[in-house]
Amino acid sequence: MQFHQAPHSQLPLFEAFLAQPIAPLLTNAVETPWGDEPEPFSELSLRGAAGNCLNLLAPILRELSEELDARWLTLIAPPSSLTQTWLRDAGLNRERILLLQPRGIQSVLELTREALRLGRSHTVVSWINPLGAIARQQLISAAKIGEAQSLNIRLG
Repeated sequence: MQFHQAPHSQLPLFEAFLAQPIAPLLTNAVETPWGDEPEPFSELSLRGAAGNCLNLLAPILRELSEELDARWLTLIAPPSSLTQTWLRDAGLNRERILLLQPRGIQSVLELTREALRLGRSHTVVSWINPLGAIARQQLISAAKIGEAQSLNIRLG
């Protein structure tokens, strides 16, 4: 099969990727679970222009903000570009989102562990970079105690 495209209608790689629907990929992932219980920790690494990274992050956070679980989607120390205006423009359910910043000498890791352990959030999203093996294990343990999911986002 040969693919011919007029040179003027070519999209840059990044735009072509965004133009493709992603719903079938997500549907397949849901239909074929990897195990009985979901892994309590996930990590997402995004590199590139801040605006492009936020555009990739928006549908993930939107889906999490619409979760059927009555608990919060908690964002711990998000980057300054992730504002209330951005949350609204990205279509997130802001009534289900809790934004937390560490206070005093408390670290982002400590606040994330505490939010996970308390179990008042279905998902706690953090921006910890770098995240070492010991810190990762602490987040997994706290997530299991609180029956929550931990999502760490590394921006590069």
